[in-house]
Amino acid sequence: MSDHALRLLREQPHLAELAAFPFNFDLARADHGEAVRLASGGPLDAVAGDDTGGTYFVCGDGSVLYADSEGSAGIIGNSVDEALEVLVGLPGWHDYLGLAPADGEEKIRAAVAETEEEIREYHGIDDERAELRAGLGLPERSPVELIGLLHAALLRTEPDFLLLNAEEGGAHALLDRHPRPPLWEAVLARGRTDLTLLREGSAWDEVAGDRARRALALRAAQFDRREGDLPLLRHLLRHEAEASMTDELRLAAVLVGLHGHAEDLPLLYEVRETDFDTWCGLGGMPEPGADPAELRSWARGLDDSLFGTDPADEPLFTWTDLAHEQGLVELARATLIRRLDDIDFRAYRDARDSKAMERRDASQLSQLVYEFEQLGDTFQALRAQRLYVPLQTRAWDRVSALLRLARLEREEGRFGAAIRTLASLRDTLAEPDGGVGESESESESDNSLGHWQRTNLGAYIVEEHYAVARTAATDTALADEVRAVTVAAGELLARLSGTARANVERHLAGTTDTHTDTQTDIRAAIHTDTGAKPDADISAEPTPPQPSAG
Repeated sequence: MSDHALRLLREQPHLAELAAFPFNFDLARADHGEAVRLASGGPLDAVAGDDTGGTYFVCGDGSVLYADSEGSAGIIGNSVDEALEVLVGLPGWHDYLGLAPADGEEKIRAAVAETEEEIREYHGIDDERAELRAGLGLPERSPVELIGLLHAALLRTEPDFLLLNAEEGGAHALLDRHPRPPLWEAVLARGRTDLTLLREGSAWDEVAGDRARRALALRAAQFDRREGDLPLLRHLLRHEAEASMTDELRLAAVLVGLHGHAEDLPLLYEVRETDFDTWCGLGGMPEPGADPAELRSWARGLDDSLFGTDPADEPLFTWTDLAHEQGLVELARATLIRRLDDIDFRAYRDARDSKAMERRDASQLSQLVYEFEQLGDTFQALRAQRLYVPLQTRAWDRVSALLRLARLEREEGRFGAAIRTLASLRDTLAEPDGGVGESESESESDNSLGHWQRTNLGAYIVEEHYAVARTAATDTALADEVRAVTVAAGELLARLSGTARANVERHLAGTTDTHTDTQTDIRAAIHTDTGAKPDADISAEPTPPQPSAG
């Protein structure tokens, strides 16, 4: 991962001029024109550009990422030296993004020869190429070798080098269109290896005792079912029960049940009785003494509705969860961002048909928010929640969604946006049927917020107001807005029932804050509205559980 060639270009103007023309690697064009970043958060340094508006970035491991002006990006070399080998050896490289070594030497050489003849009609490249290679110490490689380097580099773009628009968060398209293996194939690879070990009679305890390996082995067994697997499935089932109710526990029970052995009924019954969650999650299971046919029927019913034998039929979130669990965080993140981009695009395209979008995307958006938060990616969670909020038609759901949106905005440091979101939330509390376009009969029937003052939701609303007031107090430009939020928090607090209000006060009473003015305002509000002691230390952010987006 050498940057030898880049140093030479910076030190020798003549070589830099040759790189800029005719090979279109211009150190003076390193300004991409828009803010971009890697989804992984890794370093990204723009070092050159071309005359089409494209930019060459060096990533943390030395890889070179090229981003064009049309919203596509891809790795073109493992180092600047390698990228320059490609650019100098294949000056028409943009035309070869669809080529791969599998196309064969004859096709590759013909494509390169055709493009280079076209280039020579306008300017020379042969003497210039020889001079630049010699000056930079680049080896002379055949077009076939260079296509192999470019192809291998392009395939490395995702997941580690997914390029995002830094402001909006959308991902750049892949620079090439080479097919990639499906997500499930990468996720299942370890599980298939472990399933082979289990079938060979080795590593039973190692696999069964590791939650991530056990889950993947069960998924591998789901798609490669064999009659002789029953003993290892029983073993995995016993261990998975220790994790309480999971999708993989239900899968293990189904795979055991499909064999239809009466002697497995006591084991299945014992697993079902592990705790209340497993009792609910494995409901309908035949009890010991039942006919084996009844056991098979129960297992087939769940298999048909929840599992099956084709990994492509599994929900996307099954694979992203498993990817995250085994440490493939960037693979999960890239996949989730691509799915969010699809929904975002449809939302833009179908803006006039919000009902269609609601039916199609609301549940996925809620799940995406959760998945991104699990990855610690608040930025993308916020993107998804912004799309989710307008789809909520019931007042309770709108308030819950706005509350979650305000929290994510606060955590992202977007305090002005959080303050505005809380204002919308209060408007909904005041007029639950306002602004969402329901018919009069529908709005009259929506009394879902009728008792919000006596619920956890009410307490969370008040606590979020105080949390926003405290964190936003560091921004002096928002002083008036912060004071207004603090006053609104006190008014909402006064409306809570005795129990809900006491819970809020208890959360606030154990906190600390260094911002004196805001701390004083909050203390005064509680003292005035609830009778709490004014000297209680109530300033740091509480961390109660948040209500779900739905």
